[in-house]
Amino acid sequence: MAEQEEITDPGQESFVDRITDKLHGSNDDSSSSSSSDSDSDAKKTAAAPPSPVKEEIGREKPVHKVFGGGKPADIFLWRDKKISGGVLGGVTAVWVLFELLEYHLLTLVCHIVIFTLSMLFLWSNVTIFINKRPPPIPVVNLSEEPFVGVAVALRNEINRTCAVLREIASGRDLKKFLVVVAVLWFFSIVGSCCNFLTLFYLVFVLLLTVPVLYEKYNEKIDAFTEKATVEIKKQYAVFDAKFLCKIPKGPFDKKRA
Repeated sequence: MAEQEEITDPGQESFVDRITDKLHGSNDDSSSSSSSDSDSDAKKTAAAPPSPVKEEIGREKPVHKVFGGGKPADIFLWRDKKISGGVLGGVTAVWVLFELLEYHLLTLVCHIVIFTLSMLFLWSNVTIFINKRPPPIPVVNLSEEPFVGVAVALRNEINRTCAVLREIASGRDLKKFLVVVAVLWFFSIVGSCCNFLTLFYLVFVLLLTVPVLYEKYNEKIDAFTEKATVEIKKQYAVFDAKFLCKIPKGPFDKKRA
């Protein structure tokens, strides 16, 4: 009996060992599969691109580059406070001079030229009696290239504007037509309230204040802009489904069809 027990014990132990090995193997497989799943999930989350909600105008393209970079952008973004303050003060002085004091441009130019010529004329004559050199009057000779460049750029912008207006007038894009009409109507209301000089001054002041505020509070402004854009798109989709889709298209679209 003892020999039989000794013979049967190794078989039972081997059988039990096999079961325990299988259990441990399944646990290891499950743990490895769970770890591999967690690793794959981590890789997916790491490889996932950032949501478009977080894409911001100022971060994709900085405000400094929007204004073309260089000195004009430094002035608008107050990189050098002395220069920006001097420009704002000069524009404010011009606006006060012409708008509040009702000084005329032609009168101002004539008075400046008269004063400058009188001072140079007296200085040149006085130097003869006091044995000093006459004032250094520079020779002004403007080159042709800057004026040609400005004329070409202006011509290109005028041609582009005419092409856009022609496309709108042809009835191809109703959305663009409504936007242009709304913008022109807004400017007509603003023009009836103030003259061109005041409008230019207000635009210049906005250019010196809005970009700086946006660069400082871009995250809050972008979040609010995203919400407003989504809401406007929803309202436009409703308006388009109810009214715009029922309006017949222009003759150009019929020819294409």
